[in-house]
Amino acid sequence: MNALETRKLDKSFGNLVVAQDISLALPAGARHALIGPNGAGKTTLINLITGALKPDAGEIFLGGHEISGLPGNARAKRGLGRTFQINTLFVSLTPLESVALAVCERLAVTGKWLASLARRRDAIDEAFDLLSRLGLAKDCTKPTRDLPYGQQRLLEIALALAGRPSVLLLDEPAAGVPTSESTALFDAIAALPEAISVLFIEHDMNIVFTFASRITVLVQGRVLTEGPPDEIARSPEVRAVYLGGAKHG
Repeated sequence: MNALETRKLDKSFGNLVVAQDISLALPAGARHALIGPNGAGKTTLINLITGALKPDAGEIFLGGHEISGLPGNARAKRGLGRTFQINTLFVSLTPLESVALAVCERLAVTGKWLASLARRRDAIDEAFDLLSRLGLAKDCTKPTRDLPYGQQRLLEIALALAGRPSVLLLDEPAAGVPTSESTALFDAIAALPEAISVLFIEHDMNIVFTFASRITVLVQGRVLTEGPPDEIARSPEVRAVYLGGAKHG
């Protein structure tokens, strides 16, 4: 049974086809990259999987159960987590407060979280453990706005992990992150438990070929090809339409 599967997903906006016949399967523990030129439909696919967009046709399965008709929050509760291209953080909160809030949301106690946070040792301890695993423990009480951008991206991942996902979707996690920080970012992602399957969009091919165990190439809303990194690197078709000169994105 796959952790995540899409079957023949289609999506159009009027005459503009943004997804056509997309079938994708992530086994448990996958580290799967989604690449392609700008406008290939990568973020559109993530939005279809998470419920931000409704497909015109096709099916989506999470852990063998169809979730095609579920709203995004219900998909999250079933184990689907994601990050975005652009930070969506509460910059005035500390990382510890932000992640504790996410834990409290999962526990359905968000209405009183701020007033009673000092008494929620379970949420605080879990938040601190998540931040520690991602190398953020020493900065967990600083305002988020004071963190380097790479650490802010790690905080987004911590927030997603607070929902205890079985599948984590990362939309360009290294976007805007200086090269000096991106290695630490992906080292932390690589260290995630194997129980979490990861599908990520990334434009840096060095990162993709180092981190991914399998790669899907999208072009104009369709799957051009899929395979292990060495096979994708050797593909003349991929090199012609993407690796050989088209912009990454």
